This record gives sequence, structure tokens and C-alpha cells, in this order.
Amino acid sequence: MAGHLQTQALKRPFKLSFEFFPPKSEDMEAQLWETVDDLAGWEPEFVSVTYGAGGTTKAPTLAAVRRLIGQTPLATASHLTCVGATREDVANVVEEFRAVGVKHFVALRGDPPTGVGSAYQPHPGGYENAAALVAGLKDLGDFEISVSAYPEKHPESADLAMDIDMLKRKVDNGATRALTQFFFDNDLFEHYLNRVRAAGITIPIVPGIMPILNLTQLKRFASMCGTSVPAWLDDRFAGLEDSPADRARVAAEIAAEQIADLQRRGVDEFHLYTMNRAPLVNTTLQQLGLSKPKLMVESDAQLAVSATA
Repeated sequence: MAGHLQTQALKRPFKLSFEFFPPKSEDMEAQLWETVDDLAGWEPEFVSVTYGAGGTTKAPTLAAVRRLIGQTPLATASHLTCVGATREDVANVVEEFRAVGVKHFVALRGDPPTGVGSAYQPHPGGYENAAALVAGLKDLGDFEISVSAYPEKHPESADLAMDIDMLKRKVDNGATRALTQFFFDNDLFEHYLNRVRAAGITIPIVPGIMPILNLTQLKRFASMCGTSVPAWLDDRFAGLEDSPADRARVAAEIAAEQIADLQRRGVDEFHLYTMNRAPLVNTTLQQLGLSKPKLMVESDAQLAVSATA
């Protein structure tokens, strides 16, 4: 995708899923559940909750997943990483999440404890990579397993061919869906998808869409995960530094344009990184001419009561 594409009113069928992260404070917890309440009306295929490498967010992730499964009708997946953990540690975590009703994991190796870009060293007695983690999960139960994919390759992969080979190993071991790192160039995604299919990988490759809350922060994050940021994004946000409302409008337009262009290329599933904020996601989908089919969760008042229970 390059420049300013025109959107059009698109009718679903296309599938949506949303990613949330576990809250770190009472205020963030309230924001999360307001976001869940709001976005559930879009009837996502599933939602996922991130999980810190080395189990750093296990307790809040487990609490969020438990509540999503117990108090909403949303199909809920938990992320799972294997950094800094033995296979026994991972099995114990899986059992905890299975006990609250988790049937779907997003299986990720996780970033090295020393940060993105440093060499990954498997924990003694742990899984050596995400493909091995997927195989371990299949041994532990008949879970639905989503994995990551990288249209511009993972930062640690020598080239795209090696990266796609790792994805194929994950699929061969039981992965049923891949969720991509965010990207902004749809031509890159289409090229990647063609190479993935040529490698015999047939599972859904679901593009990850990142509405831009803050372009400066996004560039910093993108530089760590190997995502290119096109120069035209600077042009779109130029002069809007002191206008949050205009920045939000442009961000929604950009995300909607990307989704519309991908759908015209035949893509029918999208995974939105919500950053636990509903307004930008709502505006993005409304830009596409969509409206919420119905509310799927408790009323705001009911959810507010349950939030304090």
C-alpha cells in the first residue's frame, strides 16, 4: 500500500479478532474492561491476551483470561511463551490456563531476556524455539494453536526463506493459524503470502493491523521488531502534533485504508492490535462503513458491577 487509498463501504464477511494486554494497575484494568465491553459488539472470532516472556505477566494474564471466559461470550485465547522456562514450567502454566477454560493458545517463543536483537539462548530443559513449543502443546492437549508470522522476516532470521521455513515447522507441528507482525506495506504482505503458499503452507495467514496511536512510539517499536515505516506516514501526520483529534482521525483512516486494500486483494481475516483502547478501533471499522451487529456482553452497568466484584 502506498499513499492515500480510497476506502469504500465493505460488508462483512471478513473475520475480526482483537488482541488485549493484561492490566498493570487498577486504572488500566478499568480501561481494559471498558474496551472489552465496547469492542465485543463487533462479534470477533476470538480475542487474545498477551503473556510476558518468562511468565512475567502470568497472574494478570490468567485473571484476564478467566474473566473473559467466565463473564463474556468471547472465544478467548491466551498467549504463551517459553523464554526462561523449562518444559515442566510450561506444562504447569498450560494446566493452569486449561483449568479456567482455555482451549486456544497463541504460541510464541518470546524475546530474549536481554532484549530484542540479542542472541536467544534456550532455557536448560526448555523449548528451543516456537516450533518445539507448538509440538509440546499438541502433546499436552488438543488445543487450537495460533503462531506468529513476519511479512518482513523476524529480526533474528537470516533471510525470508529461513523465516518461512520456521513457520512451516510450526505448521507441521500443529499450528492452525498464523497472526502476522504489524506492517504498513500491503505489497510486502502479498509477496510474503505468495511465498508462504509456494512453500506449501495452507493455514490462514491473518494480517496484524496496528492503528497508530503515537507515530514516534510506533517507529521506536517498529525498529526493534524489524517493521518498515513508510515515509508517507510522516506526511499524513505532518502538522498534527497539537491536534489529538485530527491525529486519531488520520490514524483511523490509515488503518481502514489498509484493511480495505487487503480485502480487495482477497484477504478475509484481520487481527487488530487494540492497545486496550476501543475508540480508534471503532472509528477504523466505522470508516469501512461497518456497524456493530449487536452487543454481545453484559450492559455497561452490569460489567461495571462485575468489575468490582
